[in-house]
Amino acid sequence: LVLILSNSGETEEIVSLLSPVKKIGAAIISITGEPKSTLGRHSDVVLDLGKIEEACPLGLAPSASSTAMLALGDALALTVARRRKFTKEDYALYHPGGELGRKLLTVDKVMRTGKANPVVRCDATVREALRVMTETAGSPGATSVVDKAGKLVGFFTDGDMRRRLPSNPDLLDERVEAVMTRNPKRVTSGHLASEALRMLRDYKIDQLPVVNAKGKLIGILDVQDLLDVGKVETEA
Repeated sequence: LVLILSNSGETEEIVSLLSPVKKIGAAIISITGEPKSTLGRHSDVVLDLGKIEEACPLGLAPSASSTAMLALGDALALTVARRRKFTKEDYALYHPGGELGRKLLTVDKVMRTGKANPVVRCDATVREALRVMTETAGSPGATSVVDKAGKLVGFFTDGDMRRRLPSNPDLLDERVEAVMTRNPKRVTSGHLASEALRMLRDYKIDQLPVVNAKGKLIGILDVQDLLDVGKVETEA
């Protein structure tokens, strides 16, 4: 489907496109002030602007006609959106860089997964947890802790280690489940990124583990990722 706009319907550049467009089997919808023009005759659907007197003092430069095309184009877009039951989520999908796209951006679009998602079993030592945190790409400075089934049971950060190490020289050899934060703050993959950022700020934390509907770990969200991409805005 090709939408073509031309008040006269005889613009050389547009007329030259009509044959190739027809050859590929595309339908043509035209917005024109001349339904019987070359463009109008080759169109499957003609949206007639009618006779429009340009606002230009010379009556030449597109002005009133271009404004009419804009209005008709908006009406067409809104009608199609209504007929297709176009949702805010659809809008965000096709317009991710806009304000609505930022507001509807979900955690799964920015979370870290795979090798960038640090995770240890609850029976791992703090030393092993520290190694995972250090070797993970992006150095998030934290690791999620899971049970044998992969469900999130805790969270451990380098800050936790620094606070405990002075009073416990044997900390590195302890099991991480003994020093981790149990029942940590978390989000699901479908959670709005803007809400996740608000949680990070409200609780003054830098990371959030991401789980699925069954509580299994699937990723980690780092505050720096949200700030770096410049896509997330929290509401005032």
